[in-house]
Amino acid sequence: MKPTDKQRRTFLKVLGAGAAATATSPMFEALAQMMPGAPTTEFFIFIHAAGGWDITVSLDPRSAKQDIVTPASTDTIDTSGLLHWDDAPMRDGLVSFVPYRPTGSNITFGPAIGLMADNRRFERMLVVNGIAMNTVSHPDGTAFASTGRHLAGGRPAAPSIDTMLASELGTNKLFPSLSVRFPSYYTGPNLDPKALPLRVDNIGTVSRSLARSNRSIDVATRTAVNELLIQETRDIAGRSYFPQVYQGLEQQLASLERIHGDARLTSLFSTAALRANPAYENLFVPKRPGTMMPVAPLAFEANTLFNAAFAVEAFKLDLARCVSFSTTSFDTHFSNYEDHPQHQQELFNMLAGLIDALAAADHPTVAGHKLIDHTHILVISEFCRTPQINVAGGRDHYPNNSAVIVSPKFRGNMVFGSSDPGQLLSNVRRFPDGMRAITPADVLATMLDAFGIDPRRFMRDGAVMPEIRRP
Repeated sequence: MKPTDKQRRTFLKVLGAGAAATATSPMFEALAQMMPGAPTTEFFIFIHAAGGWDITVSLDPRSAKQDIVTPASTDTIDTSGLLHWDDAPMRDGLVSFVPYRPTGSNITFGPAIGLMADNRRFERMLVVNGIAMNTVSHPDGTAFASTGRHLAGGRPAAPSIDTMLASELGTNKLFPSLSVRFPSYYTGPNLDPKALPLRVDNIGTVSRSLARSNRSIDVATRTAVNELLIQETRDIAGRSYFPQVYQGLEQQLASLERIHGDARLTSLFSTAALRANPAYENLFVPKRPGTMMPVAPLAFEANTLFNAAFAVEAFKLDLARCVSFSTTSFDTHFSNYEDHPQHQQELFNMLAGLIDALAAADHPTVAGHKLIDHTHILVISEFCRTPQINVAGGRDHYPNNSAVIVSPKFRGNMVFGSSDPGQLLSNVRRFPDGMRAITPADVLATMLDAFGIDPRRFMRDGAVMPEIRRP
């Protein structure tokens, strides 16, 4: 499409401004606020514990042989470095663990819970146990956990939770939804095109993709061209029957310009800058409770820590609504099961550091409030591990599961749901559609409902669970 005479005049006028066409111009500042969206002060973090975690050593501790349960023992895992391992001799000469229940906690933890059980962080923590996954397939379980629907023909049949919330609450943000290897899906009706997740392999990828050379064109000219494109996109949106697509393109162009015009944003995507930020010292180097001694050196989740630090920084600058990321894999079929509790402890230590960073950070728009009072965290996995050790010294895929919620909208210091003593089946409870087990759809529907969003707008399945909501 050729530019109109009006657009050409606009371009010449902007280009003629030369160096004045910078990120500090009134036009540029207005771009950050140009897109309509539901006003909200809330932020969201979604974490996928990829590969299927072993809830017997953390969220649903099993330290005694019952039915086919083979508890973790010093014969199957490396206990060195675990903060909450306490020997419990068993009848066959093996040594298992004593489930950990800190003073004031209503939750009984396994030894892999790490720092989440200390400094009363458990008061913010809701554990949902006994989630029935009805699958042992990684792709299907991953999609089910984040969308509430099983795959249909190998494809996601519904949007993921981050996309749903970004569509309803995040379209006025620079990044409605930024996803780092999280199972983010944009599919189905009623979604705003501006909520399409920005999916990247790692945070550093964004920084590298934004690099620009000044060898052939100066900054002022490049800014002028970009503002011309923004104006043309806005004009097309005004004439379009479906303006949302062009409004999304306009927002992307404005976001690109804003990123390049604000030094705070260029450093936001720098892993080196995040690592050097003193606000995240305890995230990157967690300390043993009551001491300045570091916890065991990171072996698995070092890269995940950058995602957590990025989320806090993005919220402090009021740039993102949802930040989602995945961990490295917990898929421990073989003798590497001995490392699984240490791996899981690193996940929960990261969650503890994330909570502390949010508690220390001021909210960008609500005076006197901290980010922790307006940030909502959901940790999911595609399934859990079998209750018995296999012949290779590992644990396989198993359709029981758990989830963790840290949110001021949900009850803390609470376990909801359960499985039977042999951890074979999820226990049932009464739902509006009858007696059945909890499913991921119920967790996601309750999350949407907590923010005034009708789950049926996006989801076919799932019932709201008022028992886990704060009054």
